[in-house]
Amino acid sequence: MTVMMALLLPVVVGAAGLAIDGGRLYLAQRALQNAVDAAALAGSMSLPEDPDMDKGIASAAAESMLTQNYPAATMVSAGPGSEVRSACVKGAVNVDYLLMDVLGLSGDTVTAQACAGFNNLEIVLVLDTTGSMSGTPLTNVKAAATDLVELILPSGITPSTKIGLVPFRSKVRLRAGVDGVATGCRNADGTLNDGALLDVYKAAKYRYPVGSSLSVDSDTCSNISYTEALSTDRNTLLSRISALSASGAGSGTIISEGIKWGRNVLTPEAPFTEGSTDEKYRKIMIVLTDGDTEDARCGGTYATSRTPNNYWTNAYFGMGLSTTYPAPANFPNCTDGGGLNAAMLSEAQTSKNAGIEIFSIRFGNSDSTDISLMKQIASSKTDDDHYFNAPSAEDIQDVFKLIGRQLGHRLIPVSEAMGTSQ
Repeated sequence: MTVMMALLLPVVVGAAGLAIDGGRLYLAQRALQNAVDAAALAGSMSLPEDPDMDKGIASAAAESMLTQNYPAATMVSAGPGSEVRSACVKGAVNVDYLLMDVLGLSGDTVTAQACAGFNNLEIVLVLDTTGSMSGTPLTNVKAAATDLVELILPSGITPSTKIGLVPFRSKVRLRAGVDGVATGCRNADGTLNDGALLDVYKAAKYRYPVGSSLSVDSDTCSNISYTEALSTDRNTLLSRISALSASGAGSGTIISEGIKWGRNVLTPEAPFTEGSTDEKYRKIMIVLTDGDTEDARCGGTYATSRTPNNYWTNAYFGMGLSTTYPAPANFPNCTDGGGLNAAMLSEAQTSKNAGIEIFSIRFGNSDSTDISLMKQIASSKTDDDHYFNAPSAEDIQDVFKLIGRQLGHRLIPVSEAMGTSQ
């Protein structure tokens, strides 16, 4: 019996060791995977500053996060994955055995790996190109947008990300064939805004206030850059961004129209159909403006006493709503904070309901109403994480980088994204 017990003791202890030490290995594996996931996300968030992971910034961020979450772990490797703009991290940790040393086993090493980055994104840039954005502000917007495109759509690679563009003023401009309407600007109801009402204004068919005078340019449309569909064509997108202009006759700022057409670009339904129906795609709208929703009738910096004026060629007045303006049933009005503000909030909510994530950027000096509106249209969950204030033109590029960090905060299946260096 004594001999038999001596022979069975290692087996019993080994069985117990398998249960206890096996459980410790499992827990270590889970803890390590969580830490490596966080490390990969930290690395991907640094890609805007280190897009090819050749500066050491992203790797250092990954290693710091790994150590912070699992001090006993070591980083085996960190580098770009095979997916466009991705950071892949591999970590390891040694686990000492408590009971299995009776079988001559002192411990084991568990490993885990994870990748994160800019994959499966559809992004539309909704950019204010009104006259007040001319000069340094628009120059910096174009530089920031260029940086974002170059980050997400690197040269020579076909990514799983698409980018579109909606420059707006008081209306947007489309090419023929997009929505069955001729080339030109669009009214809020989708009809062509080609300045046809100018003859009506000049014919004095509307009553003008005493002392007012006509001041309507014949063309407030062709100076607005075209809306661009979602695309992976890096060079074309960069060319379109470079050509953005804030010159020419203006007609106010209707932010709701920019948001509406941004949604049209992202969703797969007509008039634009390039948006994916696959739920794995993260649909992003970045809205930047420096103005109130403005048509000069509700006051504001660019109010004018001339009636009619260029503001009467905007997306709403272009529908012919003038004699009854500002009746609530016909046109967003000045009461209760302005119907244009209500339209802005409504279009933003419709976009969110369609699964679109909105980042809003308020450029320049902002009053409390403007700040509140821009915060409300943003898809923030905590601490206004989707709302950004850029007081000066120099802040615009920094804000785009901060948004870029959030866009890269997404895990990728390792089987798809591990590079050869891993």
